[in-house]
Amino acid sequence: MTDSKTSWGEVTGWYDNLLKEEGTYQKEIILPNLLRLLDIKRGEMVLDLACGQGFFAGEFYKKGAHVIGVDISKELITIARKNSPEDMRFEIAPADNLGFLPKESVNKITIIMAIQNIEAVAGTFKECHRVLKPNGKLFMVMNHPAFRVPKESSWEYDEENKIQYRRIDSYLSESKVKIQTHPGARPLDYTISFHRPLQFYFKLLGKNNFCVSRLEEWNSNRKSQPGPRAAAENKARKEIPLFILMEAVKTN
Repeated sequence: MTDSKTSWGEVTGWYDNLLKEEGTYQKEIILPNLLRLLDIKRGEMVLDLACGQGFFAGEFYKKGAHVIGVDISKELITIARKNSPEDMRFEIAPADNLGFLPKESVNKITIIMAIQNIEAVAGTFKECHRVLKPNGKLFMVMNHPAFRVPKESSWEYDEENKIQYRRIDSYLSESKVKIQTHPGARPLDYTISFHRPLQFYFKLLGKNNFCVSRLEEWNSNRKSQPGPRAAAENKARKEIPLFILMEAVKTN
């Protein structure tokens, strides 16, 4: 049974406002890179799985795609429907149960910064394979599993060598942890995040007849304010990617 706390419905307002801000990694890093790789052709059917309030789905629509957005949160889907053109379709459903979509009806699927909040990954990949057309593609963007391990990784500073580095306390072990969604404002609000190593995704995609055809690693768009550690911090951000993109092709 999927934990209800994997949904972002309880922090709908905060999350919606966040994506309206300028300079977010969603707008500055993920969106331009994803549009480049998706290379949307007019009339293609694109499924945005775990679409939230439809930020990315709306951008795919502007490129000429027929878009279906799906999310388990009725609150986020309500916002998506309210703020989107009438011919964009949004459905409330878990990622592993897309029964309303026919077999081989979708050209491309995106799962953006959400796979780490999905418990039923095997079922999700199975459904993605079912609804994708032959040679269709799945695009997943996530926190980099090797460098962003919930509560088991952090930025550290080596004062002697003047080096900013990433400390990793655990990687191969899978974990399920509570993550505060917006610390400070409402510290009791949290969602569930799952850590899995890269091999988990490669193996599970293979079992569901996908072949990983592309992998890209993206770094942070932030820059430190002038100070004694600024140069080390900025260098570390350029060298240590915090996001990863996996493109997988349906093989049969």
